[in-house]
Amino acid sequence: MEITGLDLKKEVIEECQKKAEQYGYEHLHFISGDISEYQTQDPVHMVISLHACDTATDYAIYHAIQLGSLVVLSVPCCQHELNQQMGSQVFPILSRYGIIKERTTALMTDAIRGNLLEYSGYRTQLLEFIDMEHSPKNILIRAVRTKLSKERREKALKEAEELIQAFGFRPMLYCLLQKEKVNG
Repeated sequence: MEITGLDLKKEVIEECQKKAEQYGYEHLHFISGDISEYQTQDPVHMVISLHACDTATDYAIYHAIQLGSLVVLSVPCCQHELNQQMGSQVFPILSRYGIIKERTTALMTDAIRGNLLEYSGYRTQLLEFIDMEHSPKNILIRAVRTKLSKERREKALKEAEELIQAFGFRPMLYCLLQKEKVNG
């Protein structure tokens, strides 16, 4: 089995590749690049995304779905996208206080991601990854591709769309999946 690490930062990739070689990990390779450009003929068993900032998590999840990954593990970070989109017209109390708005939109972002993974055929859980005393970025999205009923998938999409519409959001993962639906 081959393991490929991917990151945009060349210095991180160089350091990781040195360590893999130093410790004799022959099946562990690191590539500098964007997941949206990553291609392989080999089956993808697992995609792990750790602290990919803002919409980078959405791209990682989207491409995991496109690559047919059996498992998706994601620890999101810096969910700014919906924070910037949330106006004060709907539930102004949620946007009045910066910290409340930030945490609310971060939770909404990950709830939408979870439901969109369900819609895409993954049994999904959102779990506490690390205790809050160590980091507020402590949600792990764990998704396993499985056969879900059409009803369950459609319900997950409907719930995500209701939240998106209620707040006028345009989350990246939803946009990517909708673009595929239109073009595919």
